[in-house]
Amino acid sequence: MPNLFDPIQLGAITAANRVLMAPLTRGRATKAHVPTPLMADYYAQRASAGLIISEATGVSREGLGWPFAPGLWTDEQAEAWQPVTAAVHAAGGKIIAQIWHMGRVVHSSFNDGAAPVSSSATTAPGKAHTYIGRQLYDQARPLELSEIARLLDDYARATKNAIAAGFDGVQIHAANGYLIDQLLRDGSNHRTDAYGGAPENRIRLLREVTERVASVAGADRTAVRLSPNGDSQGVDDSDAASVFVPAAKALAEIGIAFLELREPGPDGTFGRTDVPRQSPAIRQVFTNPLVLNSDYLSAEQAQAAIDSGVADAIAFGRTFLANPDLPARLKAKAPLNSDVMATWYSQGAEGYTDYPALEAATA
Repeated sequence: MPNLFDPIQLGAITAANRVLMAPLTRGRATKAHVPTPLMADYYAQRASAGLIISEATGVSREGLGWPFAPGLWTDEQAEAWQPVTAAVHAAGGKIIAQIWHMGRVVHSSFNDGAAPVSSSATTAPGKAHTYIGRQLYDQARPLELSEIARLLDDYARATKNAIAAGFDGVQIHAANGYLIDQLLRDGSNHRTDAYGGAPENRIRLLREVTERVASVAGADRTAVRLSPNGDSQGVDDSDAASVFVPAAKALAEIGIAFLELREPGPDGTFGRTDVPRQSPAIRQVFTNPLVLNSDYLSAEQAQAAIDSGVADAIAFGRTFLANPDLPARLKAKAPLNSDVMATWYSQGAEGYTDYPALEAATA
């Protein structure tokens, strides 16, 4: 049985261990969504992860609605990512870019008042983070069939820019209530065309995006993230297994490098649900590496998931935020730093690059 600290092959990427860094939005880019030098320090500090999955990164201006989040749709953005990937590689690490279209949770203030796009004319619950404070979400307009080709081009351009920027691959963000997830689930997808209704139609955009991204990066450098159980930002499904198991099967047929699943449980600390985890059923149809995420806080929890045969690796989120040397801490069973929520999305080094490594904390 593999150990959490054993190497693993993730498509074309050789990861030194099975402790992956999950994508974590941190808001340290510029207002033009250009990465900053501070981000190179942050990611390099965490290069001991078997693989870093970058913070969610916009594929287009239309699709990015988070203050100071980075993008990959301009040459300037791609060039500014180069020092980040170089710093990670110099420290011995691997990093892929998570590419992102937020769909209906993009507030109109990010796009000169234009309504966001989604599967259908729906509105996300709650309020959006914007440059002018928390604002109620706008009602989305349905994505037109004529816009699908342009959307696929956006993903292809972001992928091309990611590879040019030195990333080892890309992960398509198809989870957490964002655009692709809005099409996957019947709670938000009310379409009656080829992208709505039956599960095979709701899977269509995920499959098309993945095929297009894989055509640019290579399937062995393409990954996907799904959140197949329970509500996420108001996006849910009446029968999760009926859509997510076929979705995983379609991704297996494309031959992606790995699939990551964010699956909170009834006691989740950042989202909770009684909807059963779909990973055991997905494991039956997806035989490439399967990575699990959500509320893994110890090596013992992670190893148990690997021992079960469902997971091949574990993506740690908030624990990596506050512990730059997380693999070493887990292996030594050392205490973990606690993260400070007030600095999750703030600007500057505080709560970002100033969490001590184990040696410094011990000293």
